[in-house]
Amino acid sequence: MSYNLDQLNAYCKRYGFIYQGSEIYGGLANTWDYGPLGASLKNNIKKLWWEEFVSKNPLNVGLDSSILLNPKTWEATGHVSGFKDPLMDCKQCKSRHRADNLISQATKNQVDADGWDYQQMYDYIIENKIKCPVCGGFDYTPIREFNLMFKTHQGVTTESINDIYLRPETAQGIFLNFKNVQRTSRKKVPFGIGQIGKSFRNEITPGNYIFRTREFEQMEMEFFCKPGTELEWFAYWKKFALAFLKKAGLKEESVKLYDHPKEKLSFYSNATTDILYNYPWGFDELWGIASRTDYDLRRHQEYSGEKLEYLDPDTNESYLPYVIEPALGVERLLLAILIDNLEEETLSDGETRTLLRISRALAPIKITVLPLVKKYQGDKAEEVYNQLLEDFEVTYDDTGNIGRRYRRADAIGTPYCVTIDEQTLQDDTVTIRERDTMEQVRVSLDNLNEFLRIELKK
Repeated sequence: MSYNLDQLNAYCKRYGFIYQGSEIYGGLANTWDYGPLGASLKNNIKKLWWEEFVSKNPLNVGLDSSILLNPKTWEATGHVSGFKDPLMDCKQCKSRHRADNLISQATKNQVDADGWDYQQMYDYIIENKIKCPVCGGFDYTPIREFNLMFKTHQGVTTESINDIYLRPETAQGIFLNFKNVQRTSRKKVPFGIGQIGKSFRNEITPGNYIFRTREFEQMEMEFFCKPGTELEWFAYWKKFALAFLKKAGLKEESVKLYDHPKEKLSFYSNATTDILYNYPWGFDELWGIASRTDYDLRRHQEYSGEKLEYLDPDTNESYLPYVIEPALGVERLLLAILIDNLEEETLSDGETRTLLRISRALAPIKITVLPLVKKYQGDKAEEVYNQLLEDFEVTYDDTGNIGRRYRRADAIGTPYCVTIDEQTLQDDTVTIRERDTMEQVRVSLDNLNEFLRIELKK
């Protein structure tokens, strides 16, 4: 069984992965809260990314920059003037649509309007009689621009002089700190700066559950290299990103690459590849990897008046580094991981179980402790729970029969269940059940933590 978005939403709410935001007030469109398991899964995803790209990677260092940046930042990058969507309204039902999305949906992604001007998009929609997907009408307003940045105010007044923006991407905080990080970390080019943080985009057509939201987290890196070497590093990080997704538990057949043709590259890029994942609605962007040349550093150097060139200590040459940017959304990866690993498995006896076959590293709960009979083994089970809690993410479950408790653990992806039974009280051994195979072994309490530590690294 493959889950559609409605079924996945129901599963996530039932088990405490994801809830509707502000639900008791009727919700707030396109906002989501992450429950106990969802918060743990998000943290494990970010931890794995941070380890692979920053803490255990000799090439890179980390940063945590401010969400609020000097508004000149966004003037320099072109976000104030150019970070806009082409919008048109249906006059019949008043629904609002992105013109390029109307074209791609109507043609089932066979026509890509990326790079078209507004008149081209409008003419195509009219000539091909693309109807409103909400009401079926065919009466649109002209296309107009809509800036995607959230504007707010700094200070006690709301005068325009105090206008600032919530960042639409984490990248610019990295560029602003390039010289600071290079100086204090004493890194030589090539090196990268990684960051995990919140970004905000006032998307007019958010949707597909948590795939496109107005508030989201990015795991983003800017890798600075010498001009002329950027395409080699671009290929390197593309391969590295694919290896990371495999380690995160995505199936190879669920992922494919889309290399942007030269004529459709962004003006600042000389190579861009999207890693696409096969979501329930088809292949869509999971991870963007772009060679951004020196565009960002050059623009910030021009607008700030600060020299951002790098002095190569080996050649005594000064230059603005070129940049490779792998940018990945936490929520999009979380969604892909759930889709790829959640299944309904039919067992040999004909019964079925819900199974989240998630990697051990990402599993929200690593171990569930179960007393076979609470009345007799409850106290001992609590002792074992506290012993394991020192080293692992552990939960305790004594409600219902043992089979039902195993099924609950399987459904949330818990790799191991530790069962305390009558024999435990006699010889201090416990039964360990593995999630995927359901095989069981007996292990002594003296060796329990070490045994599980080894198993969880497999």
